[in-house]
Amino acid sequence: MERPGKLFIVAVPIGNIEDITLRAIRILKECDMLVCEERKQGSKLLKRLDVQRRDIILLNEHTEETISEEILQLLLSGKDVAAFSDCGTPVFSDPGSHLINRAVGSGIQVVPVPGPSSLMAAISILDFKLEKFVFGGFLSRSSEERQQELNKLKTFSMPIILMDTPYRMVRLLEEISKLFGKRQEITLACNMTQPNEAVYRGSVGEILNELKNIKSEFILVIHHSTGK
Repeated sequence: MERPGKLFIVAVPIGNIEDITLRAIRILKECDMLVCEERKQGSKLLKRLDVQRRDIILLNEHTEETISEEILQLLLSGKDVAAFSDCGTPVFSDPGSHLINRAVGSGIQVVPVPGPSSLMAAISILDFKLEKFVFGGFLSRSSEERQQELNKLKTFSMPIILMDTPYRMVRLLEEISKLFGKRQEITLACNMTQPNEAVYRGSVGEILNELKNIKSEFILVIHHSTGK
């Protein structure tokens, strides 16, 4: 019986192309098939890395369940597959968990190829010791559900880490200010590793006044709650 292939989960840069690891480049070049979220973004990244590949399968939130079966058959036939997202570490707030679930259930070895992570990048620059934290991830789009989620997160007596889309950054800060109080200390890491990278530290009220209507990729760390 033919040996099944391996599924490599490859982390790619979150902004600065120089953050790619040597191992990641080798895996992207050597694997029989590549899997990414969007062809345009995936092809652009591969071109910048000088990885000459055309054999790309698209796997995103709309196609994950059906495409995962196609990828699984390739793995079972002995093909090695490398999956990467538009940026950062795959599966972390991105599609891919269903594929991994099917691969593991079929006895396929899943191999992490670690590297850039927006979460770890933000944690690494905090000016206080982070021993424990709660990762809240992306909140719901619904105002009512967001309120409920934030109220639940506020009950934890440890820092909270949140993410959202650029156009909801100010909205999230306003929600934090209303629920946690304007004096709540936060760290807001924007456009990590990019030329316009910026880190804001202070109270949510002060940072809101400074940012106004700015939009950017971001990770928000809510320090221990200070109350209103």
